[in-house]
Amino acid sequence: MQEGRPLSEHARRAERTYGAAADHYGLGALSFWDRYGAATVARLPLAAGGTVLDLCCGTGASAIPAARAVGPAGRVIGVDLAAPMLEQARARAAREGLANVEFRRADATATGLPDGCSDAVVCVFGVFFAPDMTAFTAEMWRLVGPGGVLAITTWGPGLFEPANTCFWDCVREAEPSLFKAFNPWDEITTPDSLAGLFSRAGVAGAVAEAVAGRHRLEEPDRFWDVVLGSGYRATVDALGPDQRDRVRERLLGRLRADGVTTLRTDVVFGTAVRP
Repeated sequence: MQEGRPLSEHARRAERTYGAAADHYGLGALSFWDRYGAATVARLPLAAGGTVLDLCCGTGASAIPAARAVGPAGRVIGVDLAAPMLEQARARAAREGLANVEFRRADATATGLPDGCSDAVVCVFGVFFAPDMTAFTAEMWRLVGPGGVLAITTWGPGLFEPANTCFWDCVREAEPSLFKAFNPWDEITTPDSLAGLFSRAGVAGAVAEAVAGRHRLEEPDRFWDVVLGSGYRATVDALGPDQRDRVRERLLGRLRADGVTTLRTDVVFGTAVRP
C-alpha cells in the first residue's frame, strides 16, 4: 500500500467523520451497514479460493461476508483510512475465526496494488467520498483481473427520510452555516448516474439497479444513534455543546411527535465484469 501520499480534504474529512462514528457502528439502529454490505457481496459470483479487495471497508460489513464466501483458500483485503473502523473489523474477523481476511489502513484511491490483482473489487457507500469519483472508479477497474467483477453500491435518493429533512431543519435553526455541510452521497443516487460513472471511467457493460429499502427503528430516539454513526457526525461534531443539545432535543421531539420509526434506505447496486 502507498504511504506518505498527501490526503485530499475529502479524504481527511471522511477519515475524521467515520473515525468518530465508529463507536456507534455496532448498534442495532445501524444494522443497515451490515445488511447492504452483505447484499452487495451476495450479488457477486465469488468462488471458493477467490481474491477480494474491499475499498472503504469500514468495520467489515462487506469484507466479512466476502471472506466467508471465498473460504479458507481465498483472500480478502479490506482498506480504509479510519483506524477505529479497522480495529472493529479485525475484532469481528477474529471472533468468527476468519484467518483469510486482513485490514489495512490506506487511501483507497491509491493503494499501489498491481493491475488485475483481485477477482472482485468492492466499494460500498464509499465512492462518493473521492474528490474525483471517475478517477477512483477507473483505479478500481484497474485492480480487477480478467473475468473479475467490480461492484459499487451507493445510496438512492431520499436517504433516511423523513428524519433527514427534520435533522437538517434543526441544524439550520441552531447554526445556519452548517446546513447540509457534508452530504456527499447526494451526488450519485440513481442507476443512470451510477452507470454514467462507470462509463466515464472507461468501464463498459456495467449494470446498475435501484432497490427500494426501509429501515426500522425501535423508537424515534434511536435516530440519534444513526446521526452519530453516519456522515451526519461531521455536522454534529462541528456544533458547540449547547447547539448540539438543542439540535438533539428539537430533532427527537419532532420525530417523537410524528411517530417516526421507519427510514428510507434505497440503494443502487452497480456491477461490471471484466472480459
